[in-house]
Amino acid sequence: METRANYVLIGAFTILVTLFLLLFALWAAKYSSEKEWRNYAVVFNEPVTGLTEGGSVQYNGISIGTVQTLRLAPDDPRRVIALLRLQSNAPIKTDTRAKLSIQGITGSPFIQLTGGSPGSPMLADVDRREVPIIQTEASALQNIADTANRLVARLDQVLSDENVRRVSNTLANVEAMTGSIADQREDLRALIVSARKSSEQLSATLDTTNRAVETVDRELVAKLPGLVAKLDSTLTRLDAAANNANGVLTDNRAAINSFANEGLAQLGPTLSELRSLVRDLRRISDRLDGNPTRYLLGRDGPKEFEPE
Repeated sequence: METRANYVLIGAFTILVTLFLLLFALWAAKYSSEKEWRNYAVVFNEPVTGLTEGGSVQYNGISIGTVQTLRLAPDDPRRVIALLRLQSNAPIKTDTRAKLSIQGITGSPFIQLTGGSPGSPMLADVDRREVPIIQTEASALQNIADTANRLVARLDQVLSDENVRRVSNTLANVEAMTGSIADQREDLRALIVSARKSSEQLSATLDTTNRAVETVDRELVAKLPGLVAKLDSTLTRLDAAANNANGVLTDNRAAINSFANEGLAQLGPTLSELRSLVRDLRRISDRLDGNPTRYLLGRDGPKEFEPE
């Protein structure tokens, strides 16, 4: 009985130790797993059509995690909250941005992370919440959808009832104009023939003008050396005359200065006397014209006898 009891104790101890080691291994595996992964959240302001839980999350084309859950924001159903499970060593920084992307043309959508400059701090060090939030940017699909919506809106404006009526009126006017042109085919043909003749005459006139200009150019080129020689001779003579005048002025500088200082000073009184003389002569002339006898003889002239 004692031997059998020892076996039971040993077996129970072995089972307990085995369970403890198993629980420790599971705890260590869970702890190690939690240390290798980190949760982040992304809030999309656009539909995430095609994105599913378990979808891939890539950073510049490299897979670094998966999408754990997708749910609508409780305060705004237009927004979608995606919980991401990413590698703990992934460089998720404050300027990292998330957007929807698609593999190829018909592939499934996934979340693409971009950005993250070397000097930016880690998002987990700045955002102290339990689940840091990665900022988003508009995806190419959203840009295409927005552009398509704007194009459709503008197309609706272009194809409004008023514009359709205007286009119809324009087409009707064009049709009427083409009909009028068709009715005046003969006049247009005559106009074209006249324009062709005028063009030929203009071409002939231009040829004659070109020949005349070429002749004038040749004559001018032939006469140009003689003209240059004459011009050079004239300039030489002018230069010599200027030098002679300069010499004359230099030789007579003293006389010129004396005349300027003394002669011009005496010119003023002389002009005053001449002005007085002219005044006196004008007065004498007026007296001679009025009564020359009295002025010359100092008495009035004899009166004519008139019989009674």
